[in-house]
Amino acid sequence: MTQDTSIKPIDPIREDVNILLNKSDKYLRSLYPDESNHLDYADELSKPNCILLGAFRDDSLLGIGAVKLFYGDGYGEVKRVFVDPLYRGQGLAKAIMGALETQFVNNDILRARLETGTKQTAAIQLYKLLGYDTRGPFGQYVIDPLSIFMEKPLQHN
Repeated sequence: MTQDTSIKPIDPIREDVNILLNKSDKYLRSLYPDESNHLDYADELSKPNCILLGAFRDDSLLGIGAVKLFYGDGYGEVKRVFVDPLYRGQGLAKAIMGALETQFVNNDILRARLETGTKQTAAIQLYKLLGYDTRGPFGQYVIDPLSIFMEKPLQHN
């Protein structure tokens, strides 16, 4: 990731966020049937237990990622990590994931979980590289042959 890129909280109702969410939706729908896509939209990402981050270069939004905090259950979920295809291969997804994990720790959540699809090999490789291990379904998820569930313990710095 270049030094002129910043990652910061962003309002889910922005038009540039909507554009990236739509690109992500289109990509995921090309890979999986609707019942295997577990997507949160701006209304869900606007709730108090969610934090959406955006990766910016100048004033352009290049990628997004969100955390959902489940305090009562002692974990947080990574949601909607997506980098515009024009900016992939620059370390943005890794940087977004690091910023999301920092959000968890800053909110006293020390267990990060995520669900991704079996056909998203680059994402799976990244999550493994970052220390995520496979696990069974969690929360409202059920076993789905097209889903992979992962988890990583986090530590206070």
